[in-house]
Amino acid sequence: MKEKKEKKEKVPKIENKKEKKEKKDKKPNKFIQTIKKKWLIDGTKTFILVIAIIAIFIAINILMQNLELTPLDFTQEQLYTLSDETKEKVKDIDKDVKIYFIGYTDESPDVDLSKQFKNANEKIVTEAVDINNRPDLAQKYGIESGAQGIIVECGDKSKVLSSSDLVTYDSSTYETISIAEEKLTSAIISVTADKVPKVYFLEGYSDFTLSNNMNYLNMYLGNEINEIKTLNILTEGKIPDDCDTLVITTPGKDFDDIATNEILEYINKGKNILWFNAATTTTEDMPNVNKILATYAVEPFEAGIIRETDAGHMVADSPDLIMPEVQYSTITKDLYNSMAPIFVNATKININEEALEDEDVEKTELLTTSQNAYYRTNLNLQTATAQEGEETGSFLIGAELDKTVVPEDSNTGESAVISKLVIFGENAFATDYQIIQNSQYSAIMLGGNKDLILNSIAYLVDREDDITVRKSTGTVTYTATEEQDMVVKAIIFTIPAIIIIVGIIIWQLRRRKK
Repeated sequence: MKEKKEKKEKVPKIENKKEKKEKKDKKPNKFIQTIKKKWLIDGTKTFILVIAIIAIFIAINILMQNLELTPLDFTQEQLYTLSDETKEKVKDIDKDVKIYFIGYTDESPDVDLSKQFKNANEKIVTEAVDINNRPDLAQKYGIESGAQGIIVECGDKSKVLSSSDLVTYDSSTYETISIAEEKLTSAIISVTADKVPKVYFLEGYSDFTLSNNMNYLNMYLGNEINEIKTLNILTEGKIPDDCDTLVITTPGKDFDDIATNEILEYINKGKNILWFNAATTTTEDMPNVNKILATYAVEPFEAGIIRETDAGHMVADSPDLIMPEVQYSTITKDLYNSMAPIFVNATKININEEALEDEDVEKTELLTTSQNAYYRTNLNLQTATAQEGEETGSFLIGAELDKTVVPEDSNTGESAVISKLVIFGENAFATDYQIIQNSQYSAIMLGGNKDLILNSIAYLVDREDDITVRKSTGTVTYTATEEQDMVVKAIIFTIPAIIIIVGIIIWQLRRRKK
């Protein structure tokens, strides 16, 4: 019996087709077996494998840097990526431009941003430079060892920027704000442009000045393709011939005869004016100021302010903080149905419709109030609605007036000579004032204020290509698209998970070997 049992135990097991198939399916992967037996078991080879993986990783990083691909930018304002407007401005430049970042490394965000210009135009090249290796630059621009700065060079033209030029500061929040894109773009166009427009601010007649309470406007204009200067006509004796646009802020007193005659002569040459006029509480006799306005069919400003009752056209339910209706025009086309400016205590612009024809002036409305606004002359009234006798309706608070000073001559083919006036019934919106309580930003930073002003200047100096909606750099908000979100999650979770799993496998293999 025992013998039979032993024989029975030795009877080979007959495998069915299913079991054979399962064995066949469990056949080990040759590549994985090679890694296990020839690389992971041997300590030296394991070390070499790790070094090889690290080397591949470094090589990929170097390759990506050399390719100078546009980086992933997860900020809502795209602060670290060139805007489409900037790319449009530089794409047609046909001159070689070199941007040298002295004392910077390739890892600097500003250098990385600047290298993106090459993607828009291959003629714009950026290089991080050790000044000790470039004695020619050190000698040409007087740069000392250890110094940091940026040189934008095109042929014989160049512009030197300091590192502090690429940032500004919000005095209320103490926040550092990058303006690198604007500054670099301005420098590039400045050194490649045949002519840089000159904008003069009239001084001596207003409390609104660049140095006193319009510092942000001065900075923003400098970031554009403009040369900004101040002008005291009594000191200079005349308006310079190279003045492309004269900016007049709210006159606090009447112009003297010298200034009046110079401004009228300036108008008759077909030159342009940007005029800001804040609301006044008292009527002061200004015959010379009114004489200049009358050449464009603008009547004298009255004492009083506009107040809104339409909730959709005011800020924080405040009748004095108006969000005007933006009319479509060359100046406002990028603000139309987009970002309304914010005016405080605006005043109405009165146009003499009959004088338009007499003065040969063409009117274009830029900004108006809603039909529910009213004009208040008695500032002692505290009611939020119009009272009996108060003028109601839509008021003009922004306009362009084109005056033909020399008609077109069809016989000689000479074009008409036209003087343009862009005028706003507000001045505070162009200043550093905080017009909203507890706001972190000055008036010029609110709504479409900055763009409205800069677009007006760009239009008047005949640079319509600079009319745009500019990148906001006041805050940094991180938002990612669905695709970007997947990339971030892959970097944060997937790659570390793979590394951990590989580590566990290696540990288990070595443990079994022991």
